[in-house]
Amino acid sequence: MTATAPAVEQRGGARVAVQKFGTFLSGMIMPNIPALIAWGILTALFIPDGPFPNGGITDFVVGPVIHYLLPLIIANTGGRMVYDQRGGIVATVATGGAIGGADYIASLVPDGPSSPHMFIGAMILGPLSAWVMKQLDRLWDGKVKAGFEMLVNMFSAGIVAFLMALFGFFVIAQVVTFIMRVLGGAVGFLVDSGLLPLASIIIEPAKVFFLNNALNHGVLTPLGVQQASETGQSIFFLLEANPGPGLGVLLAFTFFGVGVSRATAPGAAIIHFFGGIHEVYFPYVLAKPQLLLAMILGGASGVATNAILGTGLGFPAAPGSIIAVATAAVSVSVLNLVGVLVSVLVSATVTFLVASVILRASRKRDLEREAAGRDDFGAAVAQTQANKGKDSSVLSGLVGGAGGGVATATLAGPISKIVFACDAGMGSSAMGASVLRNKIKQAGFGDVTVTNVAIANLDATPDVIVTQQELTDRARQRTPDAVHVSVDNFMNSPKYDDVVQLVAQSREQAPAEDAPAAAAAAPTPAAGASDDVLTLERITVSPTATTKEAAIQEAADALVAAGAVTPAYADAMRDREATVSTYMGNLLAIPHGTNEAKGEVLASAISVARYPAPISWDGNDVRFVVGIAGKDGGHLEILAKIATVFSDEAEVQRLLDAPDEQAMLDILGAVND
Repeated sequence: MTATAPAVEQRGGARVAVQKFGTFLSGMIMPNIPALIAWGILTALFIPDGPFPNGGITDFVVGPVIHYLLPLIIANTGGRMVYDQRGGIVATVATGGAIGGADYIASLVPDGPSSPHMFIGAMILGPLSAWVMKQLDRLWDGKVKAGFEMLVNMFSAGIVAFLMALFGFFVIAQVVTFIMRVLGGAVGFLVDSGLLPLASIIIEPAKVFFLNNALNHGVLTPLGVQQASETGQSIFFLLEANPGPGLGVLLAFTFFGVGVSRATAPGAAIIHFFGGIHEVYFPYVLAKPQLLLAMILGGASGVATNAILGTGLGFPAAPGSIIAVATAAVSVSVLNLVGVLVSVLVSATVTFLVASVILRASRKRDLEREAAGRDDFGAAVAQTQANKGKDSSVLSGLVGGAGGGVATATLAGPISKIVFACDAGMGSSAMGASVLRNKIKQAGFGDVTVTNVAIANLDATPDVIVTQQELTDRARQRTPDAVHVSVDNFMNSPKYDDVVQLVAQSREQAPAEDAPAAAAAAPTPAAGASDDVLTLERITVSPTATTKEAAIQEAADALVAAGAVTPAYADAMRDREATVSTYMGNLLAIPHGTNEAKGEVLASAISVARYPAPISWDGNDVRFVVGIAGKDGGHLEILAKIATVFSDEAEVQRLLDAPDEQAMLDILGAVND
């Protein structure tokens, strides 16, 4: 089977380079966050100022873990990302050399600053050492005499580890010590002068454009760890993780937004604030770039509050949910938790107030644009995912999402493995995988595995890979032979249902010799059923339903009257709607049955109802309800043909202006070809 979608524009430039760099740094840091959390708890409990001061644990556990263990496991992770286990071993030894070099530099000045923790050194030496090992192995690949492979492999890795350890001791230790002193001095100046809130001018826009990983994991986390090892807490862990600004802007949309953005904002606020998935609020900001001012002011007010109260986190909060933030804050003290919560509340309040003013000032214009059919929020979703200002269409909604879809690929057999990939393999991908996994199981495909990984860890085993459109190009570079599906949101994306359909389609290729038996066992269509999927009798411009539930029943009744389905198909249509909304955009909803109800389908057919007044379909206005029944997987072809018509706004307007059923059939007649 082959799945196709519009070509995705290739992007380049400095922004993507920084994004890729940040993704790589995130891939080294995020898997090791549990170790940082463990260290943070040890620090909070047993340092001299903690509730259970213990000099032995402080000196012989807390200190060595942060100074030696954490940089070494980060280096090992980076090495494995580049060259598997062999790269990880070389990277770990090399970083040990850098740690020793930094300690030696500090020892030369007895009363000087202490040795910096080699987090940045690990993120440099880890991948670099593994890359060197990989290149050298390529030099003698296939040239070693039989029987000597193990000897060469062992000694070559040992020699490379030795040389990279020396490089770490004499070069990287010097470089990182200098960098940390410069950064420490600059940060000290900002803190002492009260200018640290200005960091939000960089951090908040960087988050919206997916550029925050390089800043967060490359600078803020190392600085935070250094500060926390000395004081037991750090404000730097909160500069990027504070969920307050995102909550504030989503609440503003909840009260003062319009259309889809207002309808989806409450759910997005829950996902963001309690789930820690910050990406869900990015499209809301991009839909109205003036809101960056609200985000910056909100972020700065939160930083200022923490600076005034002297509060921070004991370890990184990942993901950046209020639960993770509160846990990292209370590890320091209950009073510290109160201060951190106050900072979150202040930042959310400031963002909400500023964003509300901006939204209210433009509300009349936004309502006019919505009435004119402009989908600014859909365009913002596409910009967030694909760096494009392109409106969403029915076609993208059916086959893969805003600005993207299901990338061209061919499946040789049934789908057995689906992977949801994101920057770090956590957060959004974990949530997306959970949603997909439930849908796959509900569809009866319990043998299909659905997992989540970081893009950097993708291999050739998945049949289908689901990503945000922003990340699809990178995922495709790593796995060009897989089917790639781009999602437009994390909460209730129609693309998840498309993946279920792909799984079903991949398994519906019955052998030719089974066709007669299948035909004999199948129910016989009612006498007089037309060969055309759409006939004049199946179109109405005067339906009576005023609710979604009634409209679904009308669509089912029309299909039953056409002899295409049994009456039980209506229940399957309602079950489908309970699983995922069939609203597609451009005033269109396409209710259809579940995979389990294919036995109720007697023939392929569609019904079309144009409603005189909009029907609320999960908060969206619907004028056209197209009921679909597809025999032997034929619904996919029907969906594609319907999408061709409704993806064109001019054709939608023609359908709205059509005086009668015959005029609508003339426009929609292509579905019968």
